[in-house]
Amino acid sequence: MRRHLVLFVRAPQLGRGKRRLARAIGDVATVRFERMMIALLLRRLAADRRWRLRIAVTPDKARRQARRWRRGVEVTSQGSGDLGIRMRRALSASPRGPVVLVGGDIPALAARHVAAAFHLLGQHALVFGPAEDGGFWLVGARRRPRLPSLFERVRWSGPFALADTLAGLPRRVSVGFVDRLEDVDDGEAYRRLAPRRGF
Repeated sequence: MRRHLVLFVRAPQLGRGKRRLARAIGDVATVRFERMMIALLLRRLAADRRWRLRIAVTPDKARRQARRWRRGVEVTSQGSGDLGIRMRRALSASPRGPVVLVGGDIPALAARHVAAAFHLLGQHALVFGPAEDGGFWLVGARRRPRLPSLFERVRWSGPFALADTLAGLPRRVSVGFVDRLEDVDDGEAYRRLAPRRGF
């Protein structure tokens, strides 16, 4: 069965998204960072034959713009709703087979992390990539026989996102974990991580 990878991103727009980071480094630098991260992750992940990559983008009207980011990569819109609703929709909308969803602000993310997540889905119904701040940068689902209940009563954008997600899972759903990585949400993380990646 085919494996599916979803790059779940907000289209870079001046004055939109990543407001904590923009307060620290400015709107222009934030948009530059977002664009460079998308380009970097597409270079690292799109050509890998172990999975088929799709981009799930918000806002929905940015879908046309996102089609120009990488030729041959399918682009879908995230649709409406909170983060959990949109992620669940992206996981459910993927064709049959295991699916892994990753965010677009993790400088250390490499193909080996995605491959490890798919490997774990051979043993677990769900897999998560914990983030240093208490959230998660990756979620994957085997989806056999179906996607379990996910993202109920989650406090997003804070230190409880992963714990809340795990607490809301049905009993007997097996969960695996890949490496803990750090996403770039604020100026401190940007100064620590971005210079290593040439931003």
